[in-house]
Amino acid sequence: MAYEYDAFIESKKRWFCHVDDDTYINVPRLVKTLQNYNHTEDWYLGKPSLSHPIRIPDRSNPGHEIAFWFATGGAGFCISKSLALKMLPYASGGRLNSACDKIRLPDDCTVGHIICHVLGVKLTVLSTFHSHLEGLWMIKPDDFHKQITFSYAKRNRANVNVVSINKGFSSQIDPSR
Repeated sequence: MAYEYDAFIESKKRWFCHVDDDTYINVPRLVKTLQNYNHTEDWYLGKPSLSHPIRIPDRSNPGHEIAFWFATGGAGFCISKSLALKMLPYASGGRLNSACDKIRLPDDCTVGHIICHVLGVKLTVLSTFHSHLEGLWMIKPDDFHKQITFSYAKRNRANVNVVSINKGFSSQIDPSR
C-alpha cells in the first residue's frame, strides 16, 4: 500500500481509496458516496472489522496500551486529499512500511493508527463497505446496488462467505462463484 499512497500523493486525484485485491467495487456507488464529502476536509471513510478499537502496546510507554479504530482493507477505505497530505510525515517515501514494522501490524491497521491515533481524525463508518469477516449472505439482492464493496471468503467448498446471487452464471460456467 505504500507505493499506492505515494502514487496518489503525486497525482491530482481528490481521494485515495484502497481495497484488497479480492474485493468487488461498485464504482458508481463509490463515486456517488464520495460526492457527499469534501476532499479538502479530513475524511477517513470505511468500515472496521472489529466491534471495538484495536489495542496495541505503547512502545514509548511500557505497560500502557494505545487503542484506535481502523478501516479494514478487506472492505476498503477512502482518505481525502487533505488528510492524505497530513499523513506525509508518517507514510510517504516508504515510511508507511517502516510504521507497519514499528507497530507490528498490517498496512490497513497502520493507516488507522496514523490517522486516528497520531493525527486524531475519527473513522467515519460507512455500512456500505463489506469485508469477508461479516455475514455477506445476509445482504439482500435488492440492496446490492446500494453497496460500495463486497469481499468474500472461501475456506473450502462447505465454508463459503459470499453474497447470494441466484441469477447469472452457474458454477460450471464460472468456477470462481
